[in-house]
Amino acid sequence: MFYRLSTDGSRRDVALEGTFAGPVPSACWLIGGGPSLARLPVELVRSSPVPKMCVNLAGTRLVRPTFWTSYDPSARFHRSVYLDAGVMKFVHRRRAMDLIPETTHKVCDAPNLYFFDRDQDRGYADFLAPDAAGIVDWSDSLVQAIDILYRLGFRRVYLAGCELRVRPSAEQIARAASAGVRYDPAGLLQEFVDRCANDGLAAAELDELPPGRQYHFDEHKPLRAAANTDRHYFHIAQRLRLARRSLVLAGMQLVSVTPHGRLNDYFPYVPLRRVAEQVLRDVGDPSREAVRGLYGGNEPRPPRRPVGPMTDFPPRRGKHCGGAVDSPRRDELLVEVEGFESVAPWTNHRSTPR
Repeated sequence: MFYRLSTDGSRRDVALEGTFAGPVPSACWLIGGGPSLARLPVELVRSSPVPKMCVNLAGTRLVRPTFWTSYDPSARFHRSVYLDAGVMKFVHRRRAMDLIPETTHKVCDAPNLYFFDRDQDRGYADFLAPDAAGIVDWSDSLVQAIDILYRLGFRRVYLAGCELRVRPSAEQIARAASAGVRYDPAGLLQEFVDRCANDGLAAAELDELPPGRQYHFDEHKPLRAAANTDRHYFHIAQRLRLARRSLVLAGMQLVSVTPHGRLNDYFPYVPLRRVAEQVLRDVGDPSREAVRGLYGGNEPRPPRRPVGPMTDFPPRRGKHCGGAVDSPRRDELLVEVEGFESVAPWTNHRSTPR
């Protein structure tokens, strides 16, 4: 699914699928560009011992990504992301011959960058189909990131800065109220703009007032463009709602740590501090792990809680392993068919039916 491209068009496939899976569901932070990210205890995300995926400009000056992906043209993003070999990047192949911003380098020359093909035919039932040949294309970078993380082997994704909504500013809400228009926080921004227009309050007049905080970084759109973005966010929230069964069947958990996000109506919300604490319990706290004495000891370090005995058995070779099926071991009970038992497990002699 993932591959490298060169400026001469040559391709080299790279097997990344499942690379980040482990003995328990691997977790990753998924960072959006919403304004709440600047109000969250983001230092807990930065120090968390699980990776971070950022989309587009999300995380700028707050969180440095482990993984990064984008949907929009390459010129909209930062040179430092493309040229940072420590950031694993995923972009569609159509971006291969774009210029890295402020350089003469092609995107395909960027270090630690991988391309993929898009799948525009994926619906809700097969959103995370394990046999898919490309990354789902619902014209959205957040959905794209979820599919990439699934292919990499992650099964628990914590969504931070992912409001998936755009709100007007307090000044715009107050001006609308003076014209008799009430803002509904649960509704779409487009509905608010339309009601204002119907009551003689143009969007251009609202744009003369201080804008609402649309991102955690210094960027904003005019109100009508912001309303289009909000409508797109609404559509994505509803699509992810409709894809919940596919997520469950794939073993993929989406957990929101974004207060007042649209996804909180359909997916679990857990405060970021609680998630960060759970991560430290599950993975370990790098800031507190003891060092003294480790180089001087060779004894095993058992689990902190008592467990029963463990024994490693050699694998039974089968056709799926490319070998013949092993003969039963002397210490194995061989049950051939329901209702039959072997008298001597180390022989092929069957007992008579009961």
